[in-house]
Amino acid sequence: MSISEAAKEAGVAPSTLRRWEREGKIRPERTRGGQRRYTLAMLKPHRAHRSPVEKKTVAYARVSSHDQKDDLERQKQMLEMYCAAQGWQFEIVADLGSGMNDPKRGLRKLLSMILDEKINRLVLTHKDRLLRFGAELVFAVCEEKRMEVVIINQGEEPSFEEELAKDVLEIITVFSARLYGARSHRNKRLIEGMKEAVDAAGT
Repeated sequence: MSISEAAKEAGVAPSTLRRWEREGKIRPERTRGGQRRYTLAMLKPHRAHRSPVEKKTVAYARVSSHDQKDDLERQKQMLEMYCAAQGWQFEIVADLGSGMNDPKRGLRKLLSMILDEKINRLVLTHKDRLLRFGAELVFAVCEEKRMEVVIINQGEEPSFEEELAKDVLEIITVFSARLYGARSHRNKRLIEGMKEAVDAAGT
């Protein structure tokens, strides 16, 4: 194996393998071009000394606003029942905020656990509960970390018009909240007006 492949197999950084070599703990072979080459047998002793990290399933729930708290509780209940039915040891992480806002506390925690490889499975009720934009990037990181992503409700793919309407409404909600304040009457009237317009466009 190359040094990058060996590092992934051993669960360490390439610099750690170079340090082990300097310390005489491991002696990789060399190609004619001077490249290091490792065998699995070389790595086994060092893998045995690493403390195993217990990984778990994390289920993530999110709603966009405070008036959707009931929906958030339903999401959490669905996630709990699904994970329990699979026999998984799991943790629920929940957020209340737009899928287009800056990373929220729960999402920051989730991303940290993904990057630190502390979990082996991410469970969502729907794909867009994670993020309105950027979810595919997070899923790509999960794939790179060999982490399973489970989406309970796949459902039918929404049409382009439906997706566009949802995205426009999210944008209006976020920027109107920032401009006028989340509790202002003007903001609420604007959002309600946009919701009506989006609903009318979808019919």
